[in-house]
Amino acid sequence: MATAYTPKVTGDGVRARVQRVGGYLAGMVMPNIGAFIAWGLITALFIPTGWTPNKELGELVDPMIKFLLPMLIGYTGGRMVHGQRGAVVGAVATMGVVVGAEQPMFLGAMIMGPLAAYLLKLFDGLVEDRIRPGFEMLVDNFSAGIIGAGMAVVGKLTIGPVVRTLTNSAGDAVEWLVDNDVLPLASVLIEPAKVLFLNNAINHGVLSPLGVQQAAEHGKSILFTLESNPGPGLGVLLAYFFFGPRKLRPTAPAAMIIHFFGGIHEIYFPYILMKPRMILAAIAGGATGVAIFLAFDTGLVATPAPGSIFAYLAQTPKGVSNWIGIYTGVFASIAVSFGVGAALLGFGRLAEPAEDGDASATETEDAGDGRDTEGPDTEGPDTGDGKAEPAAQPTAS
Repeated sequence: MATAYTPKVTGDGVRARVQRVGGYLAGMVMPNIGAFIAWGLITALFIPTGWTPNKELGELVDPMIKFLLPMLIGYTGGRMVHGQRGAVVGAVATMGVVVGAEQPMFLGAMIMGPLAAYLLKLFDGLVEDRIRPGFEMLVDNFSAGIIGAGMAVVGKLTIGPVVRTLTNSAGDAVEWLVDNDVLPLASVLIEPAKVLFLNNAINHGVLSPLGVQQAAEHGKSILFTLESNPGPGLGVLLAYFFFGPRKLRPTAPAAMIIHFFGGIHEIYFPYILMKPRMILAAIAGGATGVAIFLAFDTGLVATPAPGSIFAYLAQTPKGVSNWIGIYTGVFASIAVSFGVGAALLGFGRLAEPAEDGDASATETEDAGDGRDTEGPDTEGPDTGDGKAEPAAQPTAS
């Protein structure tokens, strides 16, 4: 589905299908970026390690990330599938996966919101034109309530545990890489997991506890840098700013500020979800940073929370080699991520959705008889002279 931020992808190739899925996931997040920024500002200001620590105001942080943001995502996902009725049912169903979860259930919300709305859409299709006059509101309300309640229970009992299992598996895989001293390869797992909003689970569930042990023995740990490095995300956003879709470029500067200076990495995840190939840029940048941290034998003294450049300044241990190693790694990861991201966007040539779809679809055209073999999404009607009229530009929905 197209939105103002995730324009329609044409074609039916494998890459186009992956982009549709990614664009759909991004479409659930992008309309709620303002809420992410609000949470990010509150986090950066009021947590114990923030700019103006305040215990009372800091109590807003956990409820917002564990309840408000997943509920907004589930609500938006439901609305994309079945309008306002789908939005309400999607939010109710999302409540089932967020209750009792230790980590933010963004991924669970992306599943439950659209799924519950789709079931309601199927039900509405079955009873359409079969309801007696005067009973429409009764049927509409009770059907939404029953499906919403049922999906909330399903989410609590099934989807929630599945997402938790996925989170634990990702954490175990990262821990194996750490134990086997192949840290640069950890980015191959960490960066995709971050984009699926598993970053807090990996960082605070796996890397931070191990890092605390190392820091107690050596005064620093490289494990604190694996997930928190703001370089790869900034490189991706820079690539979007210079070479991304024109509609999206104006949103990048604010995202850069929130990400790099505020430490809210979630802000750049939708940009990768819209074009999944951009995960390669984040992986390349992350691996570059880890390799440089290893080469300089450096690390941080504690978890930089949130993962901003200012938090890095506060947690870098004394010593010239530590400072050189940390900031060489951060800025090298920015450069590599930007370079790879720019190349993946074709330096602007592959950024627009029509070009992405054309590149992924298998297109053949018979110029001799005026017939075209493409689907209706890629070209307009045949004018009869062997030429097809240009398709209408995708519109926001």
